[in-house]
Amino acid sequence: MDAQSTAIEFADYFALQQLYADYAAALDAAQWDRWPGFFTEDCLYRLQPRENHERGLPLATLSFDSQGMLKDRVYGIRETLFHDPYYQRHVIGAPMVRQAGEGRWACEANYAVFRTKLSEPSTVFNVGRYLDVVVRTPEGLRFARKECIYDSEMIPNSIIYPI
Repeated sequence: MDAQSTAIEFADYFALQQLYADYAAALDAAQWDRWPGFFTEDCLYRLQPRENHERGLPLATLSFDSQGMLKDRVYGIRETLFHDPYYQRHVIGAPMVRQAGEGRWACEANYAVFRTKLSEPSTVFNVGRYLDVVVRTPEGLRFARKECIYDSEMIPNSIIYPI
């Protein structure tokens, strides 16, 4: 990918926006089985505090390096993790294309995830930015890399659902 190239066709940008919207909608609807399908087989999904990311430190809250590992996480969410149920609502800003190549885009998008526990008011759960690499596949656009860099060093509890 040419480091100077950020030009993108309108149809491709619209498809990128649709990918982000579909991603948020699937997670907000608790359609966990759909989550791995947003990624390539050899993807990277990482949830990391901003401080570690900016210092180049490898420690991440969650780190998965294949679609198979994402499927394992879905199994864990459905079958083995016990927690108070809650709803999530993702608000994702328009993706900013940082680099564009033939069928490959490096994007950045701000996000906020709100959490609503049963019979409690909604709260801000996690805020940060996505650093993504999106690629065109025969099945459509997919995330080859999604780094969720969250701003706060503290998280309210454990992270059960994908960000």
